[in-house]
Amino acid sequence: MDMGIAGRTALVCAASKGLGRGCAEALAAEGVNLTIVARTQETLEATAAQIRANTGVEVKAVACDITTPEGRAAALAACPRPDILVNNAGGPPPGDFRQFGHDDWIRALEANMLTPIELIRATVDAMIERGFGRIVNITSSSVKAPIDVLGLSNGARSGLTGFVAGVARKVAPHGVTINNLLPGLFDTDRIVATMAAQAKAANVSIEEARRHRMASIPAGRFGQPDEFGRACAFLCGVHAGYITGQNLLIDGGAYPGTF
Repeated sequence: MDMGIAGRTALVCAASKGLGRGCAEALAAEGVNLTIVARTQETLEATAAQIRANTGVEVKAVACDITTPEGRAAALAACPRPDILVNNAGGPPPGDFRQFGHDDWIRALEANMLTPIELIRATVDAMIERGFGRIVNITSSSVKAPIDVLGLSNGARSGLTGFVAGVARKVAPHGVTINNLLPGLFDTDRIVATMAAQAKAANVSIEEARRHRMASIPAGRFGQPDEFGRACAFLCGVHAGYITGQNLLIDGGAYPGTF
């Protein structure tokens, strides 16, 4: 299926690896020119070079911390008027909520709630002017079913979800959609930290915790970043213009609820 977005521009955050990279690669495969950002320049430049070689699209690489005002300024200087914005940032550390202080909560809110809101604020009006825009926020399955060791993530990402629920309806008449993608367990670096925390809490090995979690997923496996990326690309395409304000769970069926 042609997503109808060839020649568009996208700003993709935390795109040097993992789910962000999966989204960047899927958009590039559709002919979208990219500005990708991440904190580690060497990894980011290697990703950019590979995407250019594989797809032929223009890829700008901006090494910065998107969760800081300076990082956002650098990213927006390179891509001030994106047609597509993919918000993504590393999740806060796992642990018992009793261990988290005020500064821990502020960092979590800055990364996983306030940074996406700031980037939406900076880019959405130009999308409205053009009559087309796609914003996808990579959040977490914890928005639907909180994960006990991810209290910081549960709170911060739920705050973003509430914000999006309101603003998505206000911009929808102008051809701009805002949706959240909620990943379950994907085979990325993030899962290593989560599995380690859960193994420690259960007093089992990481390998045993990993097998246990995989067995709990109806699909019988962890997800792959490329399939997540394709879901993102669809939401960014012309065929998804009637989908907005939604929280789309991609978790291999792990969430047991009807709604």
